[in-house]
Amino acid sequence: MAPPLETAVDRWHAAVNGGDPADAEAAVSDPVVVLGPKGAGPIGPADFADWVARSGIKLAPRSWHPVGDRFMVVEQDATWPESTGPTRVATVFRSTGHRVSAALRMPDLRAALELAHLCHALAETG
Repeated sequence: MAPPLETAVDRWHAAVNGGDPADAEAAVSDPVVVLGPKGAGPIGPADFADWVARSGIKLAPRSWHPVGDRFMVVEQDATWPESTGPTRVATVFRSTGHRVSAALRMPDLRAALELAHLCHALAETG
């Protein structure tokens, strides 16, 4: 059986790429903290599911980088309905149980790893 972090991240990707609102809501905690080009902060599962449906984004995982037991950076190729090709991004994930409780999209792997290590250090020293 996969550890909760891997399970949560895999489930999140399946929900986003599948575009099903019920799966998207079930893949995240309430609230889930998000960071992306259009803003940051906590949102509810229904708002997350709405974003999945509206954006039409697909995220193909390319590399996985665990940072402790609850954080993972996943480098991804992102595409949208209007894309002419994939854009490489990286997302910092935090899990709570088998759900994603934070998805922080960064422009590249280096920035995502720096943020993940900072978040992990904050969590460990709190």
